[in-house]
Amino acid sequence: MTKPQSLLLAVFLSITLFSFAASSQTAKGSIGNGTAKRGVATRGSVVLEIPQGLHVNSNRPNNEYLIPTVVHLSGTGVKVSKVSYPRGMNVKFKFSEKELNVYEGTIVFPFTVTVPKSFRGKNITVDTTVDFQACTEELCYPQRSQKVSITAAVK
Repeated sequence: MTKPQSLLLAVFLSITLFSFAASSQTAKGSIGNGTAKRGVATRGSVVLEIPQGLHVNSNRPNNEYLIPTVVHLSGTGVKVSKVSYPRGMNVKFKFSEKELNVYEGTIVFPFTVTVPKSFRGKNITVDTTVDFQACTEELCYPQRSQKVSITAAVK
């Protein structure tokens, strides 16, 4: 393989790995056991899966220049609480003088949804958007947003 071909292959592999790592986080969610009762607050959760070797900044990353993880919730015809943010882990990275607060692995963001007694539909939907920035020990990828619609039957 010639030197230009080797360089081209290295660039291609770097871009491919960068794209994979930057998009490998997944968000999902649930409300109760798939059902919600009228007039009762039901627990729900948004779950962010972060692959090994990556972390995302917590909601309070300990540095004003880092992009925090933020979960937005909205529902039509239902009352949705604010999300609760779990505590992150304080980790010291080579590039920072002080510890940063991050999330790793599976992170659960709980919330509640209340269906009014007068609700006439058969299902509810809570739309979520998770904004986060994934990083390795050496670099951070561009900020991403993942949208998830969470549904439950109403009883």
